[in-house]
Amino acid sequence: MRSAIYPGTFDPITNGHLDIITRACKMFDRIIVAVAASEAKKPMFTLEERIQMVQAATRDFPKIEVIGFDKLLVDLAQDLEANIVVRGLRAVSDFEYELQMGYANASLDPDLETIYLMPNLQHAFVSSSVVRAILAYNGKVDHLLHPEVHRIIQKIRA
Repeated sequence: MRSAIYPGTFDPITNGHLDIITRACKMFDRIIVAVAASEAKKPMFTLEERIQMVQAATRDFPKIEVIGFDKLLVDLAQDLEANIVVRGLRAVSDFEYELQMGYANASLDPDLETIYLMPNLQHAFVSSSVVRAILAYNGKVDHLLHPEVHRIIQKIRA
């Protein structure tokens, strides 16, 4: 069984993330969506809320397992016996950071491979940062999120 990890803060999970998950499901038998605690990033939503959003958005994906984590990705990958990391690339600006992280992970575990997937063009501008910025001003984000994620956010912010 080919298992891959798709790690991220998912603060919140967007349609762009779901596009990457959809693509990864075509390549792997099992995808572990690993929601990082990322306290240093000061996320808008708690880890539990973010896990709930990812679970709601991926409910119809049979190959998906959602977990939270607060450790090195290479250690998590070893614990889960997954040797592939899936990352999304929207723009050239993502590439430099993702390349550095991929090399850093490979230096810690040479057997850990990173693959990069591009989202569909319609999702290329969508990021959690954009969604959070719009949310800060009570703007319209429903077109950027899975309907269940939008519902959860509305409930949290009520």
